[in-house]
Amino acid sequence: MRSIEHFIDGKFVAPANAEYFDKRSPVDGSVIARVGEGKQADVDAAVQAARRAMESDWGKFTTEKRVELLYAVATEINRRFEDFVEAEMADTGQPRHVMEHVFIPRGAANFRIFADVVKNVPTEAFRMATPDGRGALNYAIRVPKGVVAVVCPWNAPFLLMTWKLGPALACGNAVVVKPSEETPATATLLGEVMNKVGIPPGVYNVVNGFGPGSAGEFLTMHPGVDAITFTGETRTGTAIMKAAAEGIRDVSFELGGKNAGIVFADADFDAAVDGIFRSAFLNTGQVCLGTERVYVERPIFDRFVQALKARVEKVRYGRPQDKANDYGPLISHEHRQKVLSYYRRAVEEGAEVVTGGGIPELPPELAEGAWVQPTIWTGLPETASVVREEIFGPCCHIRPFDGEDEVVALANDTEYGLSTTVWTTNLARAHRIAERIDVGITWINSWFLRDLRTPFGGSKHSGIGREGGVHSLEFYTETRNVCIKL
Repeated sequence: MRSIEHFIDGKFVAPANAEYFDKRSPVDGSVIARVGEGKQADVDAAVQAARRAMESDWGKFTTEKRVELLYAVATEINRRFEDFVEAEMADTGQPRHVMEHVFIPRGAANFRIFADVVKNVPTEAFRMATPDGRGALNYAIRVPKGVVAVVCPWNAPFLLMTWKLGPALACGNAVVVKPSEETPATATLLGEVMNKVGIPPGVYNVVNGFGPGSAGEFLTMHPGVDAITFTGETRTGTAIMKAAAEGIRDVSFELGGKNAGIVFADADFDAAVDGIFRSAFLNTGQVCLGTERVYVERPIFDRFVQALKARVEKVRYGRPQDKANDYGPLISHEHRQKVLSYYRRAVEEGAEVVTGGGIPELPPELAEGAWVQPTIWTGLPETASVVREEIFGPCCHIRPFDGEDEVVALANDTEYGLSTTVWTTNLARAHRIAERIDVGITWINSWFLRDLRTPFGGSKHSGIGREGGVHSLEFYTETRNVCIKL
């Protein structure tokens, strides 16, 4: 059985206290790795290594040199593409096609995209008048923020980690990554890539472990960390924000969502069914941008419910390597307990279970995995807990509506504000709805489609700040002004 160690100062190192925990496969429950648990000493070593890197070669590199290295990182990831696919499949249990076509290619692309952004970002300059008539010139420069703590989720671990690493490293920062305890493999594998292409020791560090009382808490509270970026649930974000207040450190958060999907009667019906199916059930519903609330205009409501039901009941369970498989397990038994508790609560609150609602029948070799059925409900009021609270599982509640004003009010009636998806062939309506929905991103007749140069983030309890293109640079750099008297 393999052991997964920390990656600190360019080396793989065992945990200082020699403590390990088991990483289990979500597919069949078997132990697939022993993972070192980071404590204070490990975090101290990683932060110190990052600070040394900022003060030595890495801090002196030109933008052109950093860009060249990040291109090399992307190339090496693609050269070892199959290794990353296998590592992420083992950790998450999700189907091969999701890894091959979405998560791993996007992870590699993040390094190239942000290298290009930093290489081409403009600066501003202003000529100003002075009393003596000679004037002065003001111009802005960007400098790295320093040591950045990158706290990662487990649902799309490589993609979401590199979405932060790309701009952080392109801007000249050093990082300490805390992967989820559920998905440590690709963060560790990336350490091999960093060494291979010549990223200096200490620029990229990984400390494995848990949150409270473990690597996550020690990292976010560490006085040597200059900024913290986190993707995950809102409650964890709140705890990190409290830790960041000590020392007035910057934070960037992409947090929870209870996203609405809106289907008008004039929509391309088949495209809307396929789109809602994908947004509700891709990655077994473990997507922050996923759709857990669906509102369908009344004339097509019954037809839509039955069509989505038929689509859901065609999913195929199996190991991620099986090309016929299009549906994976939840990440863990602990998370399955949470999701199943909502399945039970929906029935208690009076839901009609259209399909699913439990654990599927599986062959013996998969019986110990964290599997649940994809589930659809109808008939609940907006006050029901499964309509209000983020479940983060393969489920959605469908409700009819009768007009634009009603559905906008329903979509906005949430403490979250991450995303929505709208299905209509009426372009004027699409623009009206997009302007009125209080979310960070609205998709029209699509989902999970975005130019990576555009701003991404949530409103309300769904996050702080924006990521993507030049918008990421606002977090990963400090802007300074230089004023020259002429």
